[in-house]
Amino acid sequence: MRTRPLTLTTESARHPFRQRLPHHVLEARGVPAVASDDNDWKLFVLSFCAFFTAFYSFIF
Repeated sequence: MRTRPLTLTTESARHPFRQRLPHHVLEARGVPAVASDDNDWKLFVLSFCAFFTAFYSFIF
């Protein structure tokens, strides 16, 4: 006898665990269609400032 509920697999989910999840769990909610491109610049500036601060503090 089957002990787990019958769920249809989602082929777009490549991992076996994600394939067993119900479809409504994998749906994206509240995600904007166009992502902001300034996140890369913010990460670059933050990384640059952190490296510069660490490097400058080791020198002096």
